[in-house]
Amino acid sequence: MGGGDSAGRLVRPFALTGGRTRPSRADFTLIATVTAVDPQPAAAARCQPEHTRILRLCAEPVAVAELAARLDLPVSVVAILLCDLLEAGRITVRPPRLVSRTTPDLDLLKKVRDGLGRL
Repeated sequence: MGGGDSAGRLVRPFALTGGRTRPSRADFTLIATVTAVDPQPAAAARCQPEHTRILRLCAEPVAVAELAARLDLPVSVVAILLCDLLEAGRITVRPPRLVSRTTPDLDLLKKVRDGLGRL
């Protein structure tokens, strides 16, 4: 018996989350941006290896979906691990910036119109 799954993992995703199947918070949409806090809190507990990998990848802002892809883990598992880090004060999360669709940028629309008129 090799002990790993088809992706070569030795630890199953549910073991990474301590058996938890849902994040404790709803902050982590696919396009939410996560950034590691710098410097890390002095009183923070020791992280498991997956938390440490996440912190390393979040040195610069990164979307949750991209983070899951880089870690080769399901987004649901990454969201649970991110909740751990957020509750420990080790990361910040920013929701996606909503673009108002009710007030179009008239200058941009005029530039597009003018550009199309030249074709």
